[in-house]
Amino acid sequence: MKSIIPPFKPISILSLFFRGLTWTLPNNENKIYLTFDDGPIPEVTPWVLDVLKAKDIKATFFCVGANVQKHPDIYARILAEGHSVGNHTQNHLSGWTAANEAYLQEIEAAAQCINSTLFRPPYGRISPIQYAQIKDQYKVIMWDTLSKDYDTTLSSDQVYQNATTGVKSGSIIVFHDSLKAECHLRDVLEPVIDELLCRNFVFAAI
Repeated sequence: MKSIIPPFKPISILSLFFRGLTWTLPNNENKIYLTFDDGPIPEVTPWVLDVLKAKDIKATFFCVGANVQKHPDIYARILAEGHSVGNHTQNHLSGWTAANEAYLQEIEAAAQCINSTLFRPPYGRISPIQYAQIKDQYKVIMWDTLSKDYDTTLSSDQVYQNATTGVKSGSIIVFHDSLKAECHLRDVLEPVIDELLCRNFVFAAI
């Protein structure tokens, strides 16, 4: 797949102010980290798991608590197949618009069904106060490579370029096992994995 439009590469202001956030996981083994946000849902997550199993790779799923409660069988499959999981709040709440107490309650609610010390803020949005409250309990995982698979204004070629351009040892790549991202995800996930395997990267769970 190729695109004539330059890939989207976000440079987050958050990285300047939140030194404790994890944007990459540098290593000497050419490891990279594939992550999926917003699931699990029956329309998308089982297919993602099938792809990962066929490719014999592990990934990390940042799950929404409400979805875990609706689909415990899919969540159990994620764990059974050796993937790692993280907290993505109970109802996908933005830390920039939610009151601090409400946001922290969302994290705690999700923690009742997601046993993990990994956390990713929905939309990548978290306030300094919120971060200060959770930093001793959670490792906050951000990313350096955002596929933008949820963006319906992009072509699948653009999403492919977003997910493969600039990837380096330690990169954290974001996809979404959501209905909004499903079309692009089904088009590009396998080609992205194949391309990165051809570059001798090793996929690992966080």
